[in-house]
Amino acid sequence: MPTLALTNFNIVVGVLGGWISLFGLVSYLLKENFYLSEALISLMAGVAFSPHGANFVRPFDYAGSEENINAITLYFTRLVLGVQLVLAGVQLPSRYLKTKWKPLALLLGPMMTAMWLATSLLVWGLVPNLPFLHALAVGACVTPTDPVLSNVIVKGRFADHNIPKDLQKIIIAESGANDGLGYPFLFLALYLIKYIGDGGASESGGAGLAVGLWFGETWGYTILLSVVYGAVVGWIAKELLHFCEERKFVDRESFLVFALSLALFITGTCGMIGSDDILACFIAGNVFTWDDWFRLETLDDSLQPTIDMLLNVTIFMWYGVVCPWHSFVANGVIPIGRLIALGILILLFRRLPFILLLYKKIPQIDGLREAIFMGFFGPIGCSAIFYLFVTLEFVATLNPDEGSTPRWDVANLQEDVSVLVWFMVVCSVVVHGLSIPLGKFGFYLPRTISRSRSSPNILISAQLTSRSLPLTRSRDNTGVNTPTESRSASRSVSMRPVFRIGGSIIPEPAATRPPASSGLNASETTEHCDNFDASLRRPEEPQSPADIPSPNLPNRTIRFPDEATTDDQVSQEPDGHVATEL
Repeated sequence: MPTLALTNFNIVVGVLGGWISLFGLVSYLLKENFYLSEALISLMAGVAFSPHGANFVRPFDYAGSEENINAITLYFTRLVLGVQLVLAGVQLPSRYLKTKWKPLALLLGPMMTAMWLATSLLVWGLVPNLPFLHALAVGACVTPTDPVLSNVIVKGRFADHNIPKDLQKIIIAESGANDGLGYPFLFLALYLIKYIGDGGASESGGAGLAVGLWFGETWGYTILLSVVYGAVVGWIAKELLHFCEERKFVDRESFLVFALSLALFITGTCGMIGSDDILACFIAGNVFTWDDWFRLETLDDSLQPTIDMLLNVTIFMWYGVVCPWHSFVANGVIPIGRLIALGILILLFRRLPFILLLYKKIPQIDGLREAIFMGFFGPIGCSAIFYLFVTLEFVATLNPDEGSTPRWDVANLQEDVSVLVWFMVVCSVVVHGLSIPLGKFGFYLPRTISRSRSSPNILISAQLTSRSLPLTRSRDNTGVNTPTESRSASRSVSMRPVFRIGGSIIPEPAATRPPASSGLNASETTEHCDNFDASLRRPEEPQSPADIPSPNLPNRTIRFPDEATTDDQVSQEPDGHVATEL
């Protein structure tokens, strides 16, 4: 007898497939007409399907523990970031990192440092009893701008109509590079917490050892090795694909999916050696299209944007399911009022003031308006979640004698980081996801209100005035008016005669052309127009075909320029026959 199989797998696959299908049915309407981001919509859908909502998706039933959920979220985020950053590197023009290194150096050096310190100071000032080193760790997690959420302002109809191409490219390059460069800021804080957080009681070496490890392991092994590894793998992949494509070894499907498989390979291998897989993916994607060949070959391809959309919808739906929503209200870290104020202040002062200070030195930012736009749209998303779980893994190792009890100075650090980073991600997704539609609504609303308040009499008079405007072209007599005549006639209140539309398209000679209608005075013109309007308002009785007189059209002969015209031919033309030369 058939039975229902309400297993977790069936429910999750059904919910995920149904949501993606429903979203796809109205995706163009939501994204291109209402300018809503797929990240915001998917996050809200995840909340609706989570245990906080309909309880269709129950992550604790699948994972079994919070540690397993954290591991799943970390690996899923690594996968999405790896694919996104390879695609971001592929989207950039040839040798972009080499030709635009000066503005990128400003954005990745002084800019990121200022963002890190400003965010850390805000966190330290608003969160009660939070050590400054812990605030530095929280600030490092949210310093990088997210490449996934940046797609909202660099892709689609809004970006095509409002964002210059140079600004789009610099945003893509910055968001791709600074994701991997969040490691130095984070691990400087984590190493200092480890070696001097408890006064050096648990770990010997002090600040000197912490700075030494930061230079050696973080900059040397994690950052520089990932750059070299990504460049070598990207160059080898480019040459191999060139070699096989020239010899027709590669079919079209494998050619299109090559960048995605490259992202998976780099993510896995960099994870094995413990290097920075995020930065390596971005460098590999840019080197892979260093000669612009692959980018131009796949410019009109829809496979990569499709995979991009599927990953974005899925990851933010998962974030909506696993986000600790209850901890925003009930926690031992910060009251909800201060938490909201902190989120607003970070979105306003984390990035915008420093862009306003440096935008004149960045050629891609043209003017104050573009500087304000770029300064405000510095989203916090997948990269912050990635560094959040990297921090949680590192803090879990700070146990004296490898026991289960954490050190006293980091006993609450995991809760602090989780609550603050998750809330900032939610704030950024909501605020940046609604900024464009609300801005568009605020732009069109005053115009709509002003139009609705217009007097009906003004509208009627405007319509009547439009009827009295002069005709700029008369096909029967007057020809075409000059611009000066048209402007002078438009300022005149007298009505011009209205002529019947129709007639021959071949102009008559000047000798046979009837005189222009300039001889009509104003009274005759007005009477003529009144009679014409009256004839339109009073339909006459239909006439039979026999009563309609046949038109008497002149006979014309068309000659081309290469045909010679003799006096004999002209004399042989019958009366009323007009010869016209082209």
